[in-house]
Amino acid sequence: MNPISAVILKMSESATWQRRISSWRVTRRVVERFMPGERLDDAVTAAQRINADGMSVSLNPVGEHVHSRDEADEATGAYLQILQRIREEQLDGNMSLKLSLLGLDLGVDVAAGNLSRILATAATLGIFVRIDMESSAYVDPTLEIYRDMRREFDDVGVVIQSYLRRSEQDVEKLVAMGAAVRLVKGAYKEPPDIAFADKADVDRNFERLMTRMIDEEAQANGVRLAVATHDRALVEKALTQASQRGIEQGLEFQMLYGIARDLQRDAAAGPFPVRIYISYGEAWYPWFMRRLAERPANLGFFLKHLAG
Repeated sequence: MNPISAVILKMSESATWQRRISSWRVTRRVVERFMPGERLDDAVTAAQRINADGMSVSLNPVGEHVHSRDEADEATGAYLQILQRIREEQLDGNMSLKLSLLGLDLGVDVAAGNLSRILATAATLGIFVRIDMESSAYVDPTLEIYRDMRREFDDVGVVIQSYLRRSEQDVEKLVAMGAAVRLVKGAYKEPPDIAFADKADVDRNFERLMTRMIDEEAQANGVRLAVATHDRALVEKALTQASQRGIEQGLEFQMLYGIARDLQRDAAAGPFPVRIYISYGEAWYPWFMRRLAERPANLGFFLKHLAG
């Protein structure tokens, strides 16, 4: 990780910097580039536009870490509301969620119980749900809960981060169970013994994991891979490998709202679906700072508006 990204990630955890950066008028203008608004209605409106352009969506209310069962219940209710809106608006979309919002810090049983309620409703409505991956401390409980949920629910997926050194072993277990995996690079601050520090190593591991999850064994096991990147070279490599293996389904590309729009359009013109990840909500600061840290172009965009 380059020094600038490391500094930005540290700032993402600072209440002092949150107050300072949130107070800048330019910040809100830039955030609007990457987030349609703070309300579910804003996300639904954006989703309708994206659907009209031929792409699917995944709705993701920002926020992490609740500290009481009441807060976890409230978050669970908010997720259930999202599922209902997806159905009511007939969106071509699914939902992503964070287990820390469902009470994972209060115990695996709390988060698992709330997730089970959500997945039961999602199954009734025919909507896929993706469990997002958070920082490294949450990987084991997240994968444990995912494995347990897979015994009862089919339309549930998980996320693997290529910057974590352990991810190759995790992918092998997920391939064996025919999992639905969203592959990302990762955007949390981690020590070098846990995560690759060099971007080139992260990219190489991303390609290695991607290749593994679209090989013959993985496809025979029913692995469904979502390649989540704004790196055009990696998108093109995935397309080439899929073509060489004769893969016609079980692969999609995922990108963030407002980022690399030209690549979104180009990928959508190809043979595989493109899904746009729409984040929204009031707790946007940590999410926004991680977006700046993980992609220099985003930081440049912010600084350009700040200077202007």
